[in-house]
Amino acid sequence: MRHSAIALLLLATAYGPCAFAADAQPAPATAADAQPAPAAADKAGDERKPGNEQVIEPELDRRDVRIPKIPSNDFEAGLFTGTYSAQNFGSSLVYGVRLGYHLTEDVFVEGVYGQTKVSDDTFRQILPGGIFPNPKETLRYYNLSAGYNILPGEFFLWKRNAKVTALYVIGGVGSTQFDNQRHLTVNAGFGGRVFLADWAALQLDLRDHIFSYDLLGERKNTQNVELTGGLTFFF
Repeated sequence: MRHSAIALLLLATAYGPCAFAADAQPAPATAADAQPAPAAADKAGDERKPGNEQVIEPELDRRDVRIPKIPSNDFEAGLFTGTYSAQNFGSSLVYGVRLGYHLTEDVFVEGVYGQTKVSDDTFRQILPGGIFPNPKETLRYYNLSAGYNILPGEFFLWKRNAKVTALYVIGGVGSTQFDNQRHLTVNAGFGGRVFLADWAALQLDLRDHIFSYDLLGERKNTQNVELTGGLTFFF
């Protein structure tokens, strides 16, 4: 019995390392293990595809678009008439034209030419022959002025009809000619516009034309107030 146990122990000692070595060998690779990973397969498929090509090419009809020419309305031109009160020579009808350009929404420049008649009838009652060669002389003036809109607003004709308005101050320099003489003239005043549309407005002006001249051998400054109204067009 004792000899049988010793023999079993020797057999276990001899065959134990061989069994451990057999168990440690890796299992054979299967068909599933031989397949490449999905990411690698996708990459290989992308390499086999042709370049990026658009499958559907849309057909678009190109149109010739014409940009509309919208007027800036920076320029203005108009006619006016009213009364011109020449100091020492009474009041008379005046009329003329104006041209302007709007530098900004509030600042503008304006050139004006006007004409009226002045009479020396008052002096003829005192002095024989009067002052002028003729009882009435033509007075012409022109000036260049700058204006500034101070009170833009609206004017309501009816409950549902409003017109854009603008009150402004204006002043400048120019020249006045009558009795064969030219006189440097400074003008200053204020006015207002009521816009009938984007391209037309009614305009009212009150201005003082200040210049000096020799009257009976004495030079003096004169105040000549002008009140006019007119129609102005913008383009």
